[in-house]
Amino acid sequence: MARDLRTFVATSILIFLAAVPLYAWLADDVYVLTYFGRILAFALAAIGLNLVLGFGGMASLGHAMYIGLGAYTVGILSSLGLLSGWLHLSVALVTTFIIAIPVGWVALRTRGMAFIMITLAFAQLFFYVFVSLRQFGGDEGLSLTQLSDFGVLTGNKYAVYTSLLVALLITLWLVARLVDSRFGLVLRATRFNARRVNAVGTSSQPYRLAAYVLSAEICAVAGYFMANLNGFVSPAMMSWLVSAELMVMVLLGGMGTIFGPIAGAAGLLLIEDGLKLMTEHWPLVLGPLVLLMVLGLRQGLWGMLLPEREKARQSGGQH
Repeated sequence: MARDLRTFVATSILIFLAAVPLYAWLADDVYVLTYFGRILAFALAAIGLNLVLGFGGMASLGHAMYIGLGAYTVGILSSLGLLSGWLHLSVALVTTFIIAIPVGWVALRTRGMAFIMITLAFAQLFFYVFVSLRQFGGDEGLSLTQLSDFGVLTGNKYAVYTSLLVALLITLWLVARLVDSRFGLVLRATRFNARRVNAVGTSSQPYRLAAYVLSAEICAVAGYFMANLNGFVSPAMMSWLVSAELMVMVLLGGMGTIFGPIAGAAGLLLIEDGLKLMTEHWPLVLGPLVLLMVLGLRQGLWGMLLPEREKARQSGGQH
């Protein structure tokens, strides 16, 4: 019964998101594509973070760095006259892979607070590197005169939104399959006790590193879409505040659930924008409200749909 309800709610949300372009076309309102596209991009990044935080127990406070890398790949290559959209995406993935491997390798030598601080330190390092790139806008950011080139679809908001939604669905399916595989079983086991995993003859570090790199790649794809959606990139995209916001989305939606990050991203951004319309002092309301929701909903928004028996074993990585 509970599974049917979750399937119904998830299907309803996805149908709603799929219907946004139709509404935008009928209402001749392109802004709605940018608005909900932003929610999709953050949901995609939150799915990436959830892979390491929710299923692997790795509390990274630096994943916004990978969003920024994906976005700046589009910005820098476009400003250099290299416009191919496939080239932008390929370079973003390769660059992220090259950076995530050593960052993950170093960070995974540690645990707990040390892991949080190391990931934060790397993110701040890249933040200041991009702030110092004056030729690419420095701390003021870079407006894109040319977006990723996909022929007649270049710059088409409907095409960008639809591509982003398809990327989100594919990622959702891949993560669900991954979590149910042997890889996911080992990853979830390391969340509780990596030493025991090692003791039974399975080295946990390669699994944890692979999960970290994969989550970074997902965030880079989210950054790639953000750049094409907004036509603007900025070092602020990779600040620790964005990383913290991603973490809140995962916690709010339901850490260790497949669909929770989407619910968390949509919930947080809609609540935030709703409060902005009501008061200019919205941060004073949003902070305590999110805190109460996270503390009151231990399994997040998605956890409200779980039966009591499954809530009891939520710590096992329920989806």
